[in-house]
Amino acid sequence: MAWLYLALAGLCEIGWPVGFKLSQQSDYRVSGIVFAVLSMGLSGWLLWLAQREIPIGTAYAVWTGIGGAGTFLIGVAFFGDALSLGRVLGVALIVGGVVTLKLSH
Repeated sequence: MAWLYLALAGLCEIGWPVGFKLSQQSDYRVSGIVFAVLSMGLSGWLLWLAQREIPIGTAYAVWTGIGGAGTFLIGVAFFGDALSLGRVLGVALIVGGVVTLKLSH
C-alpha cells in the first residue's frame, strides 16, 4: 500500500506547478492557486503515509522524480515547453533513477 500512496503522492505533486501555471492566466487566477494548494496538501499527506514503510530518502527521490517527470510531460503537451533530445534524456535519467530505487528497495 505504501508504494501506491507514494505513486499517488507523486501524481499530486504534478498538480501544484500546473496550478501555479494556470493561475498566471487571469481567468484561472484563484482556481489555479486553490488547485495548487490542495495538490500540495494532498501530495504531502500521501507522502507522509508512504514514509511509514518506505525509507525517507527513497520516498523523497521517487516523489520528486514522479513530480518532475510528470510536470515536464504536462509542460510539453499542454504549455508549449521545449522538447529536445537533451531534455528527454534528462527526464529519462530521472525515470531510470526512480525505477532503480523501486527495484532495489
